[in-house]
Amino acid sequence: MDNEPKQELANSYHAICLRIIKLYQSMPMNGEAQVIGKQVLAEWNVCGSPYREACRAKSRPISSTKMEGSLQELDETAYWLELLVEGRILLADKVTDLQKETNELIAIFVASVKTAKRNK
Repeated sequence: MDNEPKQELANSYHAICLRIIKLYQSMPMNGEAQVIGKQVLAEWNVCGSPYREACRAKSRPISSTKMEGSLQELDETAYWLELLVEGRILLADKVTDLQKETNELIAIFVASVKTAKRNK
């Protein structure tokens, strides 16, 4: 990847992470909301670091491995976001945009990982 798409994706990650933090701050204080909310917060924060490492990796195989790690965390984030809605902890309209963006990032990462594996 050249630098511009990397930076654009990094900026997107950062902006979404800030929105996840705000979402968590707005959540009800009951037990289940806090448990699932902390999972979303933790997973999303874990997504960004492997991506950042992938951008700075010294080799393509290392970059690919880091991208796969980020993809796994994105998928887990999607799961927790679904539970927030399905468990009626948050209304769908508070989470829909984040779910959409998470799914878009998953698609980007799936394509990147497939391309990296094909180019080995």
